[in-house]
Amino acid sequence: MVKVVLVHPQIPPNTGNIARTATETELHLVGPLGFEISDRQLKRAGLDYWQYVNLRYHPSIEAFQTYGKTQIGRWIGFDTSGSRNYTQFQFQPQDWLLFGSETLGLPDPVLATCDATLHIPMAQPQVRSLNLSVSVAIGLFEAMRQLGELTDDGREVEGIL
Repeated sequence: MVKVVLVHPQIPPNTGNIARTATETELHLVGPLGFEISDRQLKRAGLDYWQYVNLRYHPSIEAFQTYGKTQIGRWIGFDTSGSRNYTQFQFQPQDWLLFGSETLGLPDPVLATCDATLHIPMAQPQVRSLNLSVSVAIGLFEAMRQLGELTDDGREVEGIL
């Protein structure tokens, strides 16, 4: 299953919402964070789903990169500057979906280490980007759809996306 990586997230409710979205997906938080992991808003946004989240914390991008070198899979960076539309990309089960902070996106040095960079097209040119939790949901569910991981009572759900 793909993994979600949040690099320097700043807003606790976004991270909490992402945790709710990615309950069976490994969720990697890369510091520094803009909040404490024990933050009340973070837990409130995640409601009672935290027990289902496979959460891993890395205190710095260097610590995450060291960890990542021991794992298999491609690093797929989501950013407004991404070179490919996410719908035209073929995801693989071991992919790592990397998302940057709400205000700055993925740092350039991180983007440079990605195997591919993707963007989510915006219908209105005046709108720069989507909310981080929405972007993660879109990217994660497209990967899961492509990989046949969206199920309902053990059967693949038809008609989704």
